[in-house]
Amino acid sequence: MKARLPQGMGKGPSNNMNQMLKQAQQMQDKITELQADLEQREFTGTAGGGVVEVVINGKRNVLKLNIKPEVVDPNDVEMLQDLIMSAFNQAVETLDKTSDEEMKQLTGGVSFPGLF
Repeated sequence: MKARLPQGMGKGPSNNMNQMLKQAQQMQDKITELQADLEQREFTGTAGGGVVEVVINGKRNVLKLNIKPEVVDPNDVEMLQDLIMSAFNQAVETLDKTSDEEMKQLTGGVSFPGLF
């Protein structure tokens, strides 16, 4: 006697698994594209009302540093250092926020620990 499976059985689980793997690969490809795109973009941070401006790329490399002459005081180097650090940190925060928002849009809000 031959056992008969209900209609759709026998092909379903492996077919569903293949579909899930295909979707996961497409998602990974999109994430890789977004990460590459973010690495090419520029993110700006300012401090002191714009007297210090830092521009970084998505790899967190400093591309530009603009310091207005009026903020340079040889007797207060610490203030200038603080302004530069603040501007850099703001640029990194902008990068992180942009990356998080765009990843959430891409993944539908699902978090993938370790990927981003």
